[in-house]
Parts: sequence; C-alpha cells; structure tokens
Amino acid sequence: MAASSSRTMIIAAPPAAATALLLFLLLAATTVAAGDTPPFSCGPGSPSRGLPFCDRSLPASRRAADLVSRLTVSEKVAQLGDEAPGVARLGVPAYKWWSEGLHGLSYWGHGMRFNGTVRGVTSFPQVLLTAATFDEGLWYRIGRAIGREARALYNVGQAQGLTIWSPNVNIFRDPRWGRGQETPGEDPTTSSKYAVAFVRGLQGSSAAGGGPAPSPLQTSACCKHATAYDLEDWHGVARYSFNARVSAQDLADTFNPPFRSCVVDGKASCVMCAYTGVNGVPACASSDLLTGTFRGSWGLDGYVSSDCDAVALMRDAQRYRPTPEDTVAVALKAGLDLNCGSYTQEHGMAAVQQGKITERDMDRALTNLFAVRVRLGHFDGDPRGAAPYGFLGASDVCTAEHKNLALEAAQDGIVLLKNDGGTLPLSRTAIASAAAIGPNANDAAVLTGNYFGPGCETWTPLKGLQRYVSDVRFLSGCDSVACGYADVGRAAAFAAAADRTVLFMGLSQKQESEGLDRTTLLLPGHQQALVTAVATAAKNPVVLVLLTGGPVDVTFAQANPKIGAILWAGYPGQAGGLAIARVLFGDHNPGGRLPVTWYPDEFTTKVPMTDMRMRADPASGYPGRSYRFYNGRTVYKFGYGLSYSKFSHRLAVTAAAPGTSLLAGLTAATLKEETAGGRRSYYYHVDEIGEDGCERLRFPAEVEVENHGPMDGKHSVLMFLRWPNATDGRPASQLVGFQRRHVKAGEKVSATFDVSPCEHFSRATVDGKKVIDRGSHFLMVGKDEWEISFDA
Repeated sequence: MAASSSRTMIIAAPPAAATALLLFLLLAATTVAAGDTPPFSCGPGSPSRGLPFCDRSLPASRRAADLVSRLTVSEKVAQLGDEAPGVARLGVPAYKWWSEGLHGLSYWGHGMRFNGTVRGVTSFPQVLLTAATFDEGLWYRIGRAIGREARALYNVGQAQGLTIWSPNVNIFRDPRWGRGQETPGEDPTTSSKYAVAFVRGLQGSSAAGGGPAPSPLQTSACCKHATAYDLEDWHGVARYSFNARVSAQDLADTFNPPFRSCVVDGKASCVMCAYTGVNGVPACASSDLLTGTFRGSWGLDGYVSSDCDAVALMRDAQRYRPTPEDTVAVALKAGLDLNCGSYTQEHGMAAVQQGKITERDMDRALTNLFAVRVRLGHFDGDPRGAAPYGFLGASDVCTAEHKNLALEAAQDGIVLLKNDGGTLPLSRTAIASAAAIGPNANDAAVLTGNYFGPGCETWTPLKGLQRYVSDVRFLSGCDSVACGYADVGRAAAFAAAADRTVLFMGLSQKQESEGLDRTTLLLPGHQQALVTAVATAAKNPVVLVLLTGGPVDVTFAQANPKIGAILWAGYPGQAGGLAIARVLFGDHNPGGRLPVTWYPDEFTTKVPMTDMRMRADPASGYPGRSYRFYNGRTVYKFGYGLSYSKFSHRLAVTAAAPGTSLLAGLTAATLKEETAGGRRSYYYHVDEIGEDGCERLRFPAEVEVENHGPMDGKHSVLMFLRWPNATDGRPASQLVGFQRRHVKAGEKVSATFDVSPCEHFSRATVDGKKVIDRGSHFLMVGKDEWEISFDA
C-alpha cells in the first residue's frame, strides 16, 4: 500500500492522480462534511429512521441495496473512493475506508487519529517476528487486541472508519523484498493459518471459528495484496508497472492459498488487489481474479478494494487503457468495489455519461460497500454504550493485557541461531559491566518496522540490558544503520573493558521498506568489520543480536568462534528491548523458528527478483525459491531455531500402521497417468475424491514431545510431508501444520494433528489442479518419519 498522492506521508507515494475535476467538486457539494452528521445513522431524529436500510431484522445486503437505491447518480459516484462524503438528506455519515492495523493501529491511512483522549496504542512486533512463534492462538489474540483498540478509538471519536486494511499475506518469495517484514513468511501453509487467525481476531470471531463472521463485526479485515505481489523497486523495475509472469502451478500452490484461506476460512470481509499485473492483466482489472475467484470460487462476502492509486496507475504507469473513463470502467466491470484514491470519483461521472459504466455497475459495487458498513453497525443507531462493542473506550487501549501480549509475542518470536559453548543465557550475578554496541541498540524507531502507530511504551535494547546490568556502556559504533563510518577503535576498546559485550546490528527502514528493495543480503556498510573487530577485542565471546525485517547473510559470524551466540529479533515492537534482555539472561527460553529461508548473498547475483518461478530449473541453473523448492546453499533453513533446552519428538499415526493404504475402497477416484521428463507418475484428482471422500480420509497424527531440560520452554512442533522424490515439480518437503506447546523440563506432552490428505498431501500439477500421487508419502517431525501409502 502506498500513500495517497494528496497527503504528505513518510512512505513513498505513487505518481500523483489527476487533478480533481471541477465536476467532482460540484458532485461533492451535494454532500456534507463529517462534522455535520453523527458517525452513525438511523438513530432518533435521523431522516432515515423508518426506512428499510435502518431495519435491523433485514439481511445486510438488502439493507445496503435499499440505501443505494435512494442515492442519486452523483451521490453514487462520490461514494467510490476511500474518503466517502456523507449524504445529509438520508442521514448517512461520511466514512473513511483506509485504516491500518498490521501490527497495531497505524498513522498510515485517513481513518484514525491519535491527538485526542487516546495518544498511544499497543505496538506489537512486526508480523514476520510474530510469525516465528508458529502460534495460531497468539496470532488470534493480537488481531483481537488490535480490533478492540480500533473500536475504542471509534467510540471516543478518534476514528472515522473501522475497515482495517490488514493483514498482508503475500508470500515472502524473495529475501530482498522490502515489505517481506510485513508478511508471515515464505510458506503458504503458515501464511494461510496466520491469515485465518488474525482475521478472526480482528473481526471479532471466536478463536475456533468455522462459522460465519460475527454480527456486528468488531472491525472489518482486508487481506492484501492479491496476488503474486512481492517487488517494490529493484534495479529500476517498479511495482507500479511490473508484470508478474506466474504459472498456474505457482498460483495454485504458493501465491493464492493465503488469500483463499482469508476468505473461505477466516471470513474476511475485504480483499485488496495489488498494483502489479499478473500475466499481462493488472490485478485490479482482472475479472477472473476479482469476480471469478474472489466471489465465485471463494465466496467473498464483502468488498474488493484497490491498492492506493492502483486504478490511476493502470492508465498512467501501465497504459492498460487509453482514457481515464476506460480505466474506471474496466476496473468496476471486473469486480472492483472501492478505489483507494479519488480517481474513480473524479472520472466516474464522465464514464457514466459516455456509456462506459452504468448505474447497475455502480450499484453492485456500492451494495457491497454499504453491506460492510451495515455489518459494522453504522446503520443501527448510536453504537456507543451498546453491546457488544459500545462499552469500549480509552481505558481499553494500552491495557496491561495488551502490553503483556506485546512482550509475549516479541520474546516468543526471537530466534536463537547460534549458541556455542553455552554462551547464553548470561548470568546477571556474574556480570559487573556490559558493553552495548551497535546502531540498533538505542534507536526506538527501529523497533516498529513499518505501518506503525504511537506505541504506549518503548523498551529499546539498551534499556532492556540496563534492567539486568547496572553498569552498561553504550556506543553506536556507526554513524547510522547504513554504517558509512564505523568507530572501530573505540568500539573495540569498549568491548575489551567490559565483562560481556552485546552487539545490536541489522537493518532499518532505510534499507528495506515499502518502495525499497535490497540489492544485497550482507550487513550494511562497515557493520561486519565492526562486529569482527569487537569480537576479537572482547574478553569473552560476544553476542550478536540482529534487528532486521528480512534475512541477512551472516556466514562470517557463524564461523567466528569469538561470536558465541546470534539472535534474530526482527522488528520486535514496543516491548522488544525487554524481550531481548529476558532471552539473553534466561528469564525466557527462546523458541522462535525462522519463517523464511536465509540465503547466502550470492543468491542476489544469480537470481533476478523479476523471475517469479518457485520451482528450480536445473537446465538453466535456476535454484528455485523457499525451502519447498530451493536447491542451493543456505545460511539458515526455514524452521530453524535453537533453545536452551533439548527437545525430542516421537511421531505416531493412530489411524494406520506404516504403509497402510488410505485410498483403499475409494472407488470414485480414477487413477491418472502423467509423463514428464521421461518419467511416468500416477495420481488421483482431489476433485474426483470429493468432499465426502476427503473427509473420510482424515486421520489423527500424534506427536510426543519431551523436554530433556534444563529449562521449561515453549516449543513449536512442525510437521512436514515429503515425497519419495522431488521430481516433476513436487516440493522437496511441505509443511502440513504446526502446534505450540509449553513443556516443562523433564516433561512429555502430546500434540495431535488433524491430517487431511486432500489438503496436506496433495500437490499442484502444471495446470493448477490438486492431485494426490499414488504410492508412498512420509510424514516428518524432526528426524522421525511415518509412511502413508495411497493405492486404490
């Protein structure tokens, strides 16, 4: 998402939309400003009271359709942008659609402000670090907390919208992507489960979910940016005009699953289409995507929004249509409901007058939009003081519960990458002095990543360290995170004089952000030289703490015996410094696991960001992407993470002995044959097995986890599937699911997985169809495997 061109923001804005037309100004004159009407409708004295759209007994879609039928053409056009004016004669208040809640409510957008009773909100860790917890319950609680704080702001008059344009569930395909930090990582299963949990929490659904979205919605969630969007600006190739060439196979098993889960399982009430083109068609102009897939295949009950200024960019940057009117028409007719920006408002009336769109086109879009506002309770009278959300207020923001949740998420997500010789945990009683060195040691701004709001408290790493050690000497060591200049000599002297040295290095939004991709995976500037010099001078092995969004190549630190431990702390949010300190000193046993592969820097010289292929191509030397398909050297693998304890696993499938055929007796599935690369393979189409057959195939798999000590800890159990071979486009392995368990030292606990072969054991063919291969499949947890055979 980029900022609207009409507003000064601290993120890069796309090219400006056309200057507002006089016609649009005249249309806007028929409406009223937000302050002229209350932020709700259908209350006592409302001109609309008694009309069908105020009748709470009617379905939201009927109420919305009634309201839309009462609007004039000019009023309809005026509602098609993210800043929608009010309609005084109907008592319809103005509404601002754009608000953000990626990891806490945000300055970005137009719908919320933080200059009233509420001046701070809970700032949770950036999403990639939260994803490293592999804890669906935690993700749900964070979404729920953000939704509650949004409702509280609305109730105290600091929000003019409850449509939250989060989460970002794009696949973190390339390690250089500036926005990978916003996502749950590279794996479609992880991203899908994150999407469902976060959306349910944000919208106010129960944690178990499965049923329809609640009524009223706590807030409306919007899953973005569909689809195959993961490039900002790389060597002059910009997201605004990039055409992603994506195979049906990669769309089916990599890029689309998180969005499908958002809609089908999470019941998200919005999907946002991306700037980029997909196979020659701008995402926001694709009827196959917006209407055929979102609404047709997935059953979206909600609205489709463009990314900000994406409609204008279809003409200005992509030259997809010759005139503004044609551009507006192709987007609306494809199934777009809302244009973030004013382009559709500016050119919509001309498009109507030229016969390029009809009132019916607008009515469809507006009915979808107003139905969501109905579901938010905006046409039920004054919601303040009424159940279930009307009692939320300023005291429900930055609560002790939410602050503790921010700390829990940060410390649970931190990944221990190296711990030679028991360097960690540190002993607070044995350390009289410590050196905190690095540009990220005392920079509060680096904690939040992007899309942040004003945190209600801040713990920098330096502050966290000072909680445990009274004598802490701090030196940035670099002139900035870019580290164009490093004070190596002084830093080495600091380390030589201290009992222990902790280096806080990494990246910031100056290296990776919206609008900015990286060109290298190495630490910026002279950071590596500084780390090496400090490690050499230090009395004891040093600890390297990396605050980054995306992965970095720290091969040099892996191999250096004077660097005893490495932690990845992401962008850990308001409680990040305290969370890091608690891990360093053993008050928390680290259990985070990497949600992305860490590649060596050589990857950037061999693989262009513009190559969208997930699968490797040995003939050309293309190594593939993600743990599922990459066949090159790694710095750290997906799912990697150490602990202060040692855990073991034992896998048992209670429904079947090893080698048992699960397809026996399912006569509906016909065995198909496929020849690729001179090899024959046989498979069953999932569609032919059918829903009933797929349900009959489900079975439980139980994993016994033992903590061999010496500390209690949370442990994420990751279950994978592997095939006997990775030929013909099969993944090397594929995540089936995961569960987070708290295991005391010396304790055994069980984790039971509900395994659905149609979902978990299937693969996508080149035409995007889901199939299950005949023969053996292997469930894996750690080094333990269980064989499952498929033969009818």
